[in-house]
Amino acid sequence: MSRSGIVNVRMVITEEKILMNIDKVQKLINPKSKKQIVQLEDDTYFKDLVESIKTYLIEYPKKKNFPASVYKAAYGLVEFATNQFEENTKKIEELIRQREQNIALAGKLKEVLEAVENKEEDWKNQVKNIEDDFSEDIIETLNIVGKSKSTKSQNYQDAMKLLNARINNLESNLHIEIDMERIEDRSKALSYIGIEIADALKSIPTPVEEIQPQVVEEPQKEEIQEEQQQYTQETTFEAKPSLWQRFKNSKFVRAIKAITRMRIVFDYDALPEGRGEDNPK
Repeated sequence: MSRSGIVNVRMVITEEKILMNIDKVQKLINPKSKKQIVQLEDDTYFKDLVESIKTYLIEYPKKKNFPASVYKAAYGLVEFATNQFEENTKKIEELIRQREQNIALAGKLKEVLEAVENKEEDWKNQVKNIEDDFSEDIIETLNIVGKSKSTKSQNYQDAMKLLNARINNLESNLHIEIDMERIEDRSKALSYIGIEIADALKSIPTPVEEIQPQVVEEPQKEEIQEEQQQYTQETTFEAKPSLWQRFKNSKFVRAIKAITRMRIVFDYDALPEGRGEDNPK
């Protein structure tokens, strides 16, 4: 076998390995997979996989001859990661709304409890007015407090303990904070893909799959040329509504900034502009 033949065999093996690595990364970020990325900072396996893909894209010797299969798979990975990132946007926004609702409910329950404790004249009406906002056990417990003749009775003490616990839960939103942290970890992994792989793809000309020549008349040749042009336009990384721009413009970034008080840190400024039109070098 010639020396060039050996090199070609090695490139085929490398290409197959990179395709396998892309598939592994996609499985790690797939919400339906059993094994998913948990902590980006601690997951060296995930970062090594992404780094191997990035290195292959950047260091491939002849960019014009870049394997179409790898380009397509890498582009698909970035697109999948972007879509998942945007799904996280919706989840974050829903959690924010839920948190705000819980805080409002905590304030409402606290206000009614105070009226019940003080035996205000309309305490029964106040309890009735929040029946649609709280479960039956909370409403019954409020009535127990209102009807209690002694603040030292066991029923009164138990009722107050339950109501205060519910108020604290609504104010602290511990379960929401946990969900937020999980989403943050996934989103860090997803944005890591966007930062590392999407940027590397910009240096590679879009491979154009050859359309088999046919014995055709001139108008049909023009059609073939149009098909080639359309294919290039549809697959060029910068041509579609840029996935990279979708990362940067995502509402998720703004949502994360709005909830930093919940111990979620997501530094928008850390996202590099890359080497596209927005930040030429």
